[in-house]
Amino acid sequence: MSTLTTIRPRSLVRASGGPRYAVALAVDALGTGLLRPFLLLYGVTVLKLSAPVTGTAMTVAVVAGLLCMPAVGRWLDRGARTTVVAASMLVRVLGVALLLATPAGHVWLFAAAALFLGIGNQAWPAAHAALVASVAHGRDRDAALAAGRALRNAGLGVGALIATACLAGGTTALRGLAAVTGLAYLVAAALTRSVRLPAVTVTAPAEEGDGLDGPAPRMRALLAANVVYVFCLNVPEIALPLILVTQLHASPVWSAAVFVANTVLVVTLQVPVTVLLSRYSRRTVLALAGVVLAASYAGFLAATSLGPGWGAPAVAAVSVLCTVGEIVYAGSGTALVTALAPDRLLGRAVARFELSTGFGLAVSPAVITTLAPHGPTALWGSLAGATLLSAGAIARMPYACDMPAGAAEPRPSVK
Repeated sequence: MSTLTTIRPRSLVRASGGPRYAVALAVDALGTGLLRPFLLLYGVTVLKLSAPVTGTAMTVAVVAGLLCMPAVGRWLDRGARTTVVAASMLVRVLGVALLLATPAGHVWLFAAAALFLGIGNQAWPAAHAALVASVAHGRDRDAALAAGRALRNAGLGVGALIATACLAGGTTALRGLAAVTGLAYLVAAALTRSVRLPAVTVTAPAEEGDGLDGPAPRMRALLAANVVYVFCLNVPEIALPLILVTQLHASPVWSAAVFVANTVLVVTLQVPVTVLLSRYSRRTVLALAGVVLAASYAGFLAATSLGPGWGAPAVAAVSVLCTVGEIVYAGSGTALVTALAPDRLLGRAVARFELSTGFGLAVSPAVITTLAPHGPTALWGSLAGATLLSAGAIARMPYACDMPAGAAEPRPSVK
């Protein structure tokens, strides 16, 4: 029986892979925050590439990273999970090294650097989820995944703040930030590789639908719904700044405030909300996340109708509801996949889920920027409708092994 009602920091760190791995996560996230938000700026200002060329190279890198996910999943299922996490960090070290070695105007070297960075960024979430699944089970695993997300968001936020403060130094500062990022990835990889995890084997006899043996779940409805759900991650960064600045003619300060509030709420609430909702099945919680997100999209539609003046503060207020929906989604999505997949196929299952996440993140900017010029109803109405349909599809998924905390759950034996 796996019951999760309280948050014990020491136990949470152990369930997340141990203190050394927690430090590795923090260092990796800090380094990522220093460079990833400013990679386009690096290409334009340091390497003197045009914005369209730089953006195209970065997009191709993301797509190439997605294409690597099936291989990452198979590698994870061979059991070397710390190795895969460390490799996702080391491949980004190579990307940063190429970036620093790229002379001005050389787009192909920049594209190669972006490719390695993209592969590492796409592989890391699946590898991290599989690693946590090696040391935690049941609702402890859910809390550990939530803690990892909170820690990563904190590191990304701090890194981005440091980088923003350093941007006044121009191209020299950007090169320095890239060098520090590479060093951070190297340190994080070394720490991760030094973590020794016990092998996980299932000793209990498998029962039909228990998620521990048998074929991998098809998860078609879940994967399709996830593509729609993941749009919420780009709402604070793309949709809201676009609406606030171009349609409501609000100060960019509002966009910055929404982004900061989103980061702070995720860092502070991700674990408590995940623990609070552990009394319900993961499938129910994930469906609830869709309802909350759809409600927030409807709220954005109402807020934008207020026009300049009251529109901006109303959008900022509704963004809190959207962030709550994001927190509920993030705390249940990957957790549901790890609960459904047999351990021998866990790597492939989380890789498929992260593939759908990456695809949603890749297409959402184009979808948002295409719908926005047609008015608030086209944007927010479409997002709300698609998300509600996805929530309904998730609610109808017939997975019997996904149980609330306190119910009998399959439990792997750690040797």
